[in-house]
Amino acid sequence: MQTSDPKADLHHYLKTVRASLLWKLDGLSEYDVRRPLTPTGTNLLGLVKHLAGVELGYFGDTFGRPSGEPLPWLEQDAEANADMWATPDESREQIIALYRRAWAHADATIEELPLDATGEVAWWPADRNPVSLHRVLVHVLAETNRHAGHADIVRELIDGAVGRQDNDLLPGTDETWWTDYRERLEQAAQKQAGHR
Repeated sequence: MQTSDPKADLHHYLKTVRASLLWKLDGLSEYDVRRPLTPTGTNLLGLVKHLAGVELGYFGDTFGRPSGEPLPWLEQDAEANADMWATPDESREQIIALYRRAWAHADATIEELPLDATGEVAWWPADRNPVSLHRVLVHVLAETNRHAGHADIVRELIDGAVGRQDNDLLPGTDETWWTDYRERLEQAAQKQAGHR
């Protein structure tokens, strides 16, 4: 049996999901990485921008290790949801580079501090503070995976691309199979709801 290193395991999964999230942008136009595809405006580049701020905040400020990165969309007077979309002045390259710098800053914190190191999450209520690096690592991993799931759906809506960069777990079937499969699910849902 292989021994486990909890910090290394969590860090590995965070690194994997980060790369998968950026992979969802590959091959898409500027319009496609920016366009809102849900009623609440969810878009691929906005998810990356948001997660850059998440990592810089949780692995930086929380542990007294500010990155020095200017994040105007997180200022007190910023417009609501300003971290969830890319303005025309923000290029894809700038946002991806910011996310990669956030990774480097977070990785340094994760590597240098023990899992039981404590910090304060300024935007959390007092009863949830102080927090350990372990708890923050789990929290950020969960949030990143949640947003990577959003990215999966948004990318599928854009061009039908599905799966993961490192492991395509979907059945190797053709478009007809998927159309039939979806119709079967629709019929089952309607039958259960009493529509037929």
